Amino acid sequence: MRAIRVHQHGEPEVMQLEDLTMPTPGPGQVRVRVEASGVNFIDIYQCSGQYKMNLPFTPGQEAAGVVDALGDGVSSFSVGDRVASAFTLGMYASHALIAAEKLVPIPAGVDSQTAAAAMLQGMTAHYLTIDTFPLREGHTALIHAAAGGTGLLLVQMAKLRGARVIATASSQQKLSLAREMGADETVFYDDFPAQVKALTGGRGVDVVYDSVGKDTFERSLECLRPRGYLVLFGQSSGPVAPLDPQVLNAKGSLFLTRPSLGHHLQTREELLLRAGDVFGWIAAGALKVRIDRVYPLAQAADAHRALASRETSGKVLLLP
Repeated sequence: MRAIRVHQHGEPEVMQLEDLTMPTPGPGQVRVRVEASGVNFIDIYQCSGQYKMNLPFTPGQEAAGVVDALGDGVSSFSVGDRVASAFTLGMYASHALIAAEKLVPIPAGVDSQTAAAAMLQGMTAHYLTIDTFPLREGHTALIHAAAGGTGLLLVQMAKLRGARVIATASSQQKLSLAREMGADETVFYDDFPAQVKALTGGRGVDVVYDSVGKDTFERSLECLRPRGYLVLFGQSSGPVAPLDPQVLNAKGSLFLTRPSLGHHLQTREELLLRAGDVFGWIAAGALKVRIDRVYPLAQAADAHRALASRETSGKVLLLP
């Protein structure tokens, strides 16, 4: 089998494609022949050393493919089944060993590339709109990075929940894409608080979904109505500086949360629910997954550079 290996933290070039011995699944494990792997910011943080990892390791936490071997005790899947997985390290590879409980079936009507593109970001948008701040008709949401992989799904799910969506992006092309996916209003990052206040009659939005972090955080607080929610779920521009909680009081008894997907996949039932909803919406045509770029596994470094530059609009994938 072939896999990307990282022997030292650093720039994207630390990722090297290597030939490895084909692994044998142990008890409760499934070997998957990977057909597509998703590229995410957490992969970049782990390779760079921002998130420290035990070396060497194979990056990647999201993939779709076909079951090609079963370990002892696995009865929930069969060889030949189409499956997808999230939150299992080692997906930048031609084959991967995955605990059966971490796998979900891919339904008919959803291809492997779409499945790989939808797992982490689709389930993230799911918990953000349904659990973190349960959107409903009458709510107004501000969504940053609305043309990114998660942003485009967030826009669509917010609309499925009946909310009004104001989207931000860095270019007219990206704003147009957000509108195509259902955003009601679009604004550039320049002076977005004033534009948001104007669009809401001075009231502010009910919730801000912010995956950008340092560059938008303080201005995001300015966009909220009294008792509004700032949902900080990423930091593509860098980590946010320490905050005096009194600021939340002064700006209107605001709520601030820093959620993550891992804490919203505590059980297999929760995994199946979230993935099932996402795949069901895709199969029904209610949710569109935009794949922006596809790279061969050997070009993983190029994929990381493209994502880190924030020049992509949609998902980036690697194909073994």
